[in-house]
This record gives sequence, structure tokens and C-alpha cells, in this order.
Amino acid sequence: MRVVIVTESFPPDVNGVAHCALQTARHLVDRGHAPLVVAPAPAPGNKAAASLAPCPVVHVPSLPLPGYPQVRVALPSRRLAAALIEHEADIVHLASPFVLGVRGMAAAARYGVPAVAVYQTDLAGYARTYMGAGEAAAWRRIRSVHSAADRTLAPSTASQTDLEAHGVPRVHLWRRGVDTVRFRPDLRDDALRRELAPNGELIVGYVGRLAPEKHVELLSGVCGLPGVRVVVVGDGPSRPGLAEALPGAVFLGRRTGDELARIFASLDVFAHTGPFETFCQTVQEAMASGVPVVAPAVGGPLDLVDHGRTGLLVPPRDADAVRDAVAHLAADDALRAAFGAAARATVEGRTWAAIGDQLITHYEAVLEARRPAVAA
Repeated sequence: MRVVIVTESFPPDVNGVAHCALQTARHLVDRGHAPLVVAPAPAPGNKAAASLAPCPVVHVPSLPLPGYPQVRVALPSRRLAAALIEHEADIVHLASPFVLGVRGMAAAARYGVPAVAVYQTDLAGYARTYMGAGEAAAWRRIRSVHSAADRTLAPSTASQTDLEAHGVPRVHLWRRGVDTVRFRPDLRDDALRRELAPNGELIVGYVGRLAPEKHVELLSGVCGLPGVRVVVVGDGPSRPGLAEALPGAVFLGRRTGDELARIFASLDVFAHTGPFETFCQTVQEAMASGVPVVAPAVGGPLDLVDHGRTGLLVPPRDADAVRDAVAHLAADDALRAAFGAAARATVEGRTWAAIGDQLITHYEAVLEARRPAVAA
């Protein structure tokens, strides 16, 4: 198949949409298909972009999002439609469509190319966080673009339920894979642990964007627990405020690849705080690393964390509940070990290869539905 992946974000960006688009392109190449990626251009001077892609990438002119320069927004351009035509696409894959993806959907419809829309970002939740309103408008936009697609793929049962409740048709479940070779328990590093917690503290980690919608400030109570050290991995506009809100926490900035895997495996507890996760890939990476998880009982984590077996689910946006869950795990070494082992066992079959093959099955179903009926 010749697939055009239209994505709102792509490496060198570090986020769930970019990572999933990259893994999708890699898998399609591995299976003998011909993907092409269309994505917003990275910041000028970023030389890393070309070397990361397993296939050709068409960059559309972009600008940084005001107040959040790590996010770049695509500008109107003829390059997307031209790429669709020149690649002779059999199917268009829209990764978290909102700006560039909306144009991708329009181009696919114009040229009669089937489209699969992958829902990955809780835009309605972001509207509440950043604007205090606009949730209804966000859902209208989501419904408009996803209703035009041949099939929408939701990453979790909670997302699937939300989409269907808001009138999006033809919704199917497609979860995310995790690199269980890169993220694994045996990477636990005692030297790194001594560096992060020189007094032998229990290490509680957060990995992700430092932005308002992630509510990392909910770890403030954890910082006050005796014998606990909070380690924060990531960057974003909230970092200056979090440095004050989380006294004693270690901020490592953005880390990726094998270095990130070593950090994950060296944690004692992974704590995620964001209430707007359609999936939550970092929870899976922590589980693959054999680390018990504390996460909000909403959205993607509901599918990932088996409460009382692989981690603990807590009421969303409840700092006291996060603190108490961490304290419970901190007090019981055997419980942490049991949760961590169960977490690793739970995700071992969720490889990107297996998930990628499921995606290809979705493509094939859409193409089959588009084929003209053969008269008897």
C-alpha cells in the first residue's frame, strides 16, 4: 500500500503523536509498504529531523504556537495536496487531525482517497485548560473531521466512548504499542539512583510535557513525604512554576532513547497526573520497565492500569490521593515488586509490530469497503 501519513507532529518533536507517527511509518516500511509523511516543518536549524525518518517526509511551512513554542502549527500550503497526488496514495492516515489533518481530510475527499483518522489528543480538555471554555467548539471540529473519515481509530475504550457519545461514527479501537526491548527492568542503574537520590530515597518519577494540562503540580504532596525524592523528566512552559511548586524535586529536562529507558527502570514508582490522556504512552513505558504506576482513574490509564495489581488509580486532580497512593507503595517493598512484575508481564505482548499489523488490518478493511461491488 502507498500510505500518506498526515501528522500534526513528527520527530524531532517529542510527544505521543510524533512517536506514534514515527512508529507507524517504520512498521509500514518493515512490512513492505510505501509510506510518505507530511508534517509541520521543524524549527529552523534543526538538523536532526531528516535522520529520524524511515521514509520520505514533506515538510509544510509552520510557525511556533504562541506561548508554547515547542508546538509548531502548519500554515496553509499546496505541498500537502501535491504530495497526495505525487505519491499516488491508496490511503491517507490522519494522525490527531486538527489543523494540518483537517486539510489532509479535505484533500483526501477531493481526490477520492480513503482516509483513516487516528484520535490521539483530548482537544476538548485542552480547550477547558487553556481557554476556560470552547469545549463545545472543539467537539464540533473533532466531529466534523472524523465524520468525514472512512474510519476513526480510538486509542482507549474511554476515548471510544467519548467519540461515540459526541456523534462520531465508525469508531474502532486501536491501542498503542511499546518498545519492550528498549524499556525493560534490567536497565535499573544503581549509580544513577545514587546520583538522583544520594541519601537512598525512594524515587518517584514523572515523564512528560510540563504544561498546564498535565497538572504536574499535583506531585507537591509527594515532595513532602519523608524518604521520597521526586524526579521530573520533560520540558515545557510550566517548568519555571513547577520548580517552585515541587520543592526538592530533581528536574532532568528532556531525555529520550536509551537514556530515558535507563531512567524509567531506575524509578521505584511512576506517577502520572494528567487527566486528559486519550492513551498515556509513558504509563506503558513505565510498566514495560517493571515500575508500579499511580495514575488518574480517567481516560487512557483506565485501560492500562489494573488497580491493585499493576498500580493504583486515583481520583483525577486530587493531590492528596496521589500523595496517599505513593505513600502506600513507598511503605511496602514487596507490593512494589509484585506490581512491577505484573506490569511488565501485562505489556510484553504489546509490541509495535503487533499493533502495527492491527493498523494494516484497519487499512485493508477500509480499502475493501471502498471497492465497487462486483455484479453477480
